[in-house]
Amino acid sequence: MSDAYNPPSEPLEILHEDAHIILVNKPSGLLSVPGKGEHLADCLISRLQAVFPTALLVHRLDRDTSGVMVFAQTPAAQRHLGLQFEKRMTKKTYVARVYGDVEGDEGTVDLPLIVDWPNRPKQMVDHENGKPAVTEWKVIKRGDNETRMRLMPKTGRSHQLRVHMLALGHPILGDPFYAEGEALAFPRLMLHSEELKLKHPEDGRGLKFRAKATF
Repeated sequence: MSDAYNPPSEPLEILHEDAHIILVNKPSGLLSVPGKGEHLADCLISRLQAVFPTALLVHRLDRDTSGVMVFAQTPAAQRHLGLQFEKRMTKKTYVARVYGDVEGDEGTVDLPLIVDWPNRPKQMVDHENGKPAVTEWKVIKRGDNETRMRLMPKTGRSHQLRVHMLALGHPILGDPFYAEGEALAFPRLMLHSEELKLKHPEDGRGLKFRAKATF
């Protein structure tokens, strides 16, 4: 992965905003939260707080992943949403383009993950010490030595979808950590958080937010 951080300059894409929550379509290449050092200060939450000063973090997407993210507007909403993520009450759906022709039309990857300490932030499968990680997947369509997939993580481990696809033998195209050779030769990581279902923190009604992938 390149050490240079050149975040995209495109304007914020707000999907929904009320007194309790804000939904944003995060661009690929932008950190969710600041990294260590002044050069990594530009991030989605700082850009959001410039417009909505009360915005609070609930969850993260990897720098290279795009798509739907929710932020809270009040500490109460942040707690409510945080518990939904913790108790796996939210439903997340991702779209990915992966290398090669995936065998079968749907399945589940159930492989525990742990940080690959000497190579962090990379993660790896570890059956003895890893934390449980489960991903359901479905093939959307097949192309020229690639497969378009819908990924439904049941847990929220770091790099979960990226490592699980690698474990299937089909790294996500453009993945700076886990793809190699021609699978790496893409302008971005081909992973997008397409849909997020959650309950509104004020009245508990079910909501669904979507942002279409640009790839």
